[in-house]
Amino acid sequence: MAQHIVVDPVTRIEGHLRVEVVLDADNTVTKAWSSSTMFRGIETILQGRDPRDAGMFTQRMCGVCTLVHYLASHRAVENAFEITVPKNARLVRNLKLGAQFIHDHPVHFYALSALDYVDLLSALKASPAKAVQVAYEYSDNPYNVSAGHYRDVQSRLTAFAQQDPSLGVFGNAYWGNPSYKLTPEQNLVAVSHYLDCLDVQRVPAKMMALFGGKNPHPQADVVGGVTCVEDLADPSRLARFGQWLQETNDFIARAYIPDVLMVGKAYAGEAVAGIGAGLRSYMSYGGFELDDTPVTSAATLFPSGVVLNGDLSRVVAFNQAKVTEDVTHSWYAGDVVHQPYEGVTVPDYTGLNPRVNGVATLKSDEKYSWVKAPTHDDHRVEVGPLARLLVGYASGNTTIRHGVDGLLKAGGFPLSVLFSSIGRHAARAVETQIIADAMGGWLNELEVNTQSGDLSTWTDFDFAKVSGDTEGYGLLMAPRGSLGHWVRVKEGAIVNYQTIAPTTWNASPRDGTGRPGAYESALVGVRLADPSQPLEVLRTLHSFDPCLACAVHLVDARGRDLGSFEVVSSALG
Repeated sequence: MAQHIVVDPVTRIEGHLRVEVVLDADNTVTKAWSSSTMFRGIETILQGRDPRDAGMFTQRMCGVCTLVHYLASHRAVENAFEITVPKNARLVRNLKLGAQFIHDHPVHFYALSALDYVDLLSALKASPAKAVQVAYEYSDNPYNVSAGHYRDVQSRLTAFAQQDPSLGVFGNAYWGNPSYKLTPEQNLVAVSHYLDCLDVQRVPAKMMALFGGKNPHPQADVVGGVTCVEDLADPSRLARFGQWLQETNDFIARAYIPDVLMVGKAYAGEAVAGIGAGLRSYMSYGGFELDDTPVTSAATLFPSGVVLNGDLSRVVAFNQAKVTEDVTHSWYAGDVVHQPYEGVTVPDYTGLNPRVNGVATLKSDEKYSWVKAPTHDDHRVEVGPLARLLVGYASGNTTIRHGVDGLLKAGGFPLSVLFSSIGRHAARAVETQIIADAMGGWLNELEVNTQSGDLSTWTDFDFAKVSGDTEGYGLLMAPRGSLGHWVRVKEGAIVNYQTIAPTTWNASPRDGTGRPGAYESALVGVRLADPSQPLEVLRTLHSFDPCLACAVHLVDARGRDLGSFEVVSSALG
């Protein structure tokens, strides 16, 4: 008999996400629906404002993805007014964005998703001496490894459990679920690095603040470049950035990547079976410019393109004009498909089905999410680290191929394992290492350029002379995937502004033809060991690193009530 399960709210994400799945008699998901249950926003209040101010507003769409919205907004305005930033600004932006990645990816793995694979309570049963041996199986020089340290970790966890029997932030989890596969010693190694990451993650945050003025919500970028001239003129500031980069890269190489490899090998069966693969169509905007031409034509560390139906023999060119959004199943008025320049965001909340056994369900045949459904050239696609690496791999990018092949060889995996939830974690780890390595070169390039006497950070332009209508788009490689901002300007003021965040692509509902979004597609085929503990559902969702705050961003500037609804706790229906 089929079961309908509601998971609401999904935790360890940014924002508010509800997922409903139907299980068959074997507890395997046959249908899934993804719904963002709350909205917040920016786009409407930008209308009528100076486009040079848009970045300060858009970065507040999220408390995590602040920098990327800031940069994408400036790119959109720079594109509209044909402004190319100077070399120093390009390098500083690359370094700040890189710091965002090497902060975000490890934090996602340890704080948001690792506990889907790591049984914390099992670590209390581990032998610290054997845990040392396990650590050396995955690294020649493991991070913070010793039997004494591992005993200390166990003592800290035990004391925490005795002080708070509910386990605090670790409570209401599914410890002991039969779906966990790591040994007690492997769990102890991973939990140790989980705690280490809490300290290490502060370092790349300081790297972002060094050039950004503060973090989150940096303030040292402007349309035309950056404002951190004094930082570039001080060699000690650049040296400090380099020291912090080395500290972070040390953790990445000796803890993060080995732990992803350890988890990947333990759960290789799921990866080989393609659990969580989903759409198998991927899109990347590319990113990290390597020369000083306009960003729309610059060479990039990661290439742009689209891979369809898992075919790595062919890459389709990306074209921003072919991006559209459908609201057929979204809580917005109408069913017209719009390109972002023409995007319309009019709320139309239609509610949930009546409660049955105390639980309301989505009107899955009607409107059921605050997220829109974007497509590229009428294709539903996944975005994110896996998409970027598969597009790069299919494009023949040697840096990406080297990184991917190296991890696959270390784990003894075939390339096909990337088409899975585990594959998303593997891709994120490889991407982190590629970016961390590239940042050293950009920092050296910046040091050489500034020491030669070039301290230019901004391209002068006369905004007052711009007349008539103009429009521009800013595409950015964000940690969670492809981020786009589109702006239309008339007589110096914004008349329309639209953003499509990575989670908009991935968390979207079905489109007008009934095709599912990436989350919905990836959940089909996932089997639950225990339907009352939907751990495997969380594994697949967390592999995308959801950020619903970015995906839904509407506000009514006049303060009108746009609808009311209720978030219910996780339940079985």
